[in-house]
Amino acid sequence: MTRQRLVIIGGDAAGMSAASQARRLKGPDELEIVAFERGNFTSYSACGIPYWVGGDVEGPDRLVARSPEEHRARDIDVRLRSEVTELDLDGQRVRVRDLASGGTSWTGYDRLVIATGARPVRPALPGIDAPGVHGVQTLDDGQALLDTLGAVNGAAERRAVVVGAGYIGVEMAEALLNRGYEVTVLNRGEQPMSTLDPDMGRLVHEAMDGLGITTVGGAGVTKILTGGDGRVRAVATEDAEYPADVVVLGMGVEPETALARAAGLPVGASGGLLTDLSMRVRGRADVWAGGDCVEVLDLVSGRERHIPLGTHANKHGQVIGANVAGGYGTFPGVVGTAVSKVCSLEIARTGLRERDAEAVGLRFVTVTVESTSRAGYYPGAAPMTVKMLAERRTGRLLGVQIVGREGAAKRVDIAAVALTAGLTVEQVAALDLGYAPPFSPVWDPVQVAARKAVTAVRAAG
Repeated sequence: MTRQRLVIIGGDAAGMSAASQARRLKGPDELEIVAFERGNFTSYSACGIPYWVGGDVEGPDRLVARSPEEHRARDIDVRLRSEVTELDLDGQRVRVRDLASGGTSWTGYDRLVIATGARPVRPALPGIDAPGVHGVQTLDDGQALLDTLGAVNGAAERRAVVVGAGYIGVEMAEALLNRGYEVTVLNRGEQPMSTLDPDMGRLVHEAMDGLGITTVGGAGVTKILTGGDGRVRAVATEDAEYPADVVVLGMGVEPETALARAAGLPVGASGGLLTDLSMRVRGRADVWAGGDCVEVLDLVSGRERHIPLGTHANKHGQVIGANVAGGYGTFPGVVGTAVSKVCSLEIARTGLRERDAEAVGLRFVTVTVESTSRAGYYPGAAPMTVKMLAERRTGRLLGVQIVGREGAAKRVDIAAVALTAGLTVEQVAALDLGYAPPFSPVWDPVQVAARKAVTAVRAAG
């Protein structure tokens, strides 16, 4: 049997999950696996960086699930500081630059996996590359930010500005608050967390203000101001300047597909690579893609979306690894579930927001309820707000958003399962969920919202 070569571009969740799964199915005598990673780490949790920066967890080693040495011990040839700069799809080869020496060379493949991830949005603003301005995409980014914080710690005033109020923005705001910084969050939208509807985002805004985080809505950044030493000193918007000793960019990410685009591979409306159910790139028999560089099917709207999450990336890798090694696997799609927190406030969402439902032509009703995480009389019961969307006439569940205190966020998993199964709100209200006073009111908050949604659907006709 001829030994084949699998080349993987990207050494994090999707890429190395694919490598590991392929190795489980085929030994080194049958399949050579070469993984190119332009950074210094493999298989690490970028989601853990805010908690490392904030001092909740140690790092960076604790954030690494499997080191390059561990992968190599399993006959996976990991090559760090190696950037793939060109794809020759007809010739089945990739051009690689050694970032240490600057030299380039070609490596052939029989099967190719593209797992290039996503790149942070970094607009070309004056001063954005000044010392003290940080992104938090990689472990190297996290260490660079900690180095800056260490240099500032002796100052009488420690002021941080976070640009953007999505998941990374609010998590980094918490991290910097934990480090003793005066934190200002500048957000282009009126409310933080654009993954929520504005009325639910307003709850997050109010909670952040209550924590001592200044959150400014409608604040588009125009430039980063620097001092005589060249370091950041403030962030400017059209209306004001905000003093800063450190700036963290949390303006979202975009699929890293420049390499694939240049090779003519298909991308969707969000710029992510398009694949079939096996995660094979459409139109290519020998190329697969997964992780934050792809678009996936939204099971609720029926459209493809870019949803960059490590949970999806690891699943993509498992599917890809099985298929490239001759097995079988599919990735059916997602419902858009995500959770986060800022200090004691928990934030969760799944399914469609109002504007998502409107964009695909769905008619719907919305309900919002206030409830608690436990029976109201039980010690530690914490408040939460649940918003639910349901389709008019059919009552099909379309989306759920939850903002609350301890015990709120993971309740979204009930809705995620219901969305995946295509349940109606009437069926959600009838679910046989676990109950005891320390864990839930007799009617779980999600079911309270579902009961109210049933009434709204019936009233809408």
